[in-house]
Amino acid sequence: MTRIRRGYIARRRRTKMRLFSSTFRGAHSRLTRTMTQQKTRALGSAHRDRNRKKRDFRRLWITRINAVIREIKVFHSYSVFIHNLHKKHLLLNRKILAQIAISNQNCLSMISNEINYLSMISNFDYVFHRVRFAGKGLNEVPRRIHSGKVEYK
Repeated sequence: MTRIRRGYIARRRRTKMRLFSSTFRGAHSRLTRTMTQQKTRALGSAHRDRNRKKRDFRRLWITRINAVIREIKVFHSYSVFIHNLHKKHLLLNRKILAQIAISNQNCLSMISNEINYLSMISNFDYVFHRVRFAGKGLNEVPRRIHSGKVEYK
């Protein structure tokens, strides 16, 4: 049986790996087997840490927002603030809130005042409807549906 020359394919594959691992230290950048192991490990760590970075930044933003909220005594805690934001449909993500909290605390207090104002209006609306329909039966009392509209039964 004749000998088959393998050509350049394996060399091209190893060259690509060498270019990837050229910044590694010691045998990790020279020996082919350890080079492949380190490349696999590096790519796995990069994939894991991309997701971890998202978690870490979210934790940092939450910590910053919570610190500023407690400092200016707007709400008791971060969770109450976020709950009220969602309840009033003010769509601000945590990254933007953290930037506002760090750069301009007055703006964050204005947002909290807006939340409190909206909650006062909704409470007034609820009380007004209760007083207006106090003499009627239970079936005629208005109820709120998911869209925020009032429906009369």
